[in-house]
Amino acid sequence: MKQSHFYAMLSRMKYINRWGLMNNTKYENISEHSQQVAVLAHCLVLIRNKRFGGSLDPERAALLAVFHDATEIITGDMPTPIKYANPAIRDIYRDVESSAADRLLDMLPEDFKSEYRPLLTMESEGDKELIPFVKAADRFSALIKCIEEMRMGNDEFRMAKESIERSIHEMKLPEAEVFFEEFLPSFSLALDEIQK
Repeated sequence: MKQSHFYAMLSRMKYINRWGLMNNTKYENISEHSQQVAVLAHCLVLIRNKRFGGSLDPERAALLAVFHDATEIITGDMPTPIKYANPAIRDIYRDVESSAADRLLDMLPEDFKSEYRPLLTMESEGDKELIPFVKAADRFSALIKCIEEMRMGNDEFRMAKESIERSIHEMKLPEAEVFFEEFLPSFSLALDEIQK
């Protein structure tokens, strides 16, 4: 039986650090980030279902979030200002991500590929409604990183924080606005304040 290296490769997410252009007080890898995005995507879909009468699958959103940056095992984490500097770079990087997804899929047994393709590419028609929640969760995770860095006195993240906040509001997701009001303020608190 042929061995599959897919899961061993995924375990290397812990070696890919984010925020490479920034001075960090604590480094964050894509494994940690993906776990947080999964929790946040799950929350955002719950907000949709509980507060806005939705019927989406929060567990599927969480699963998509777990894999949303898996291709960065191969590509590394491209800083946002570079990735989106112009349409040509953005399009080329999409092609690079697509090739990376194909390389990861090639590490799977044939009968697993159809399950993982939509997770690695987020191109499944059935997941279309969940993608905005995963994207918002991704941005909230970045915003939380900025808040944590600034709490440690690292002003390096001030402009990133402002930009990310704006980008989330521009998504016009009512669920994101609920998260801003109801859940985000706690990330600025010390542990003793959270435990009250």
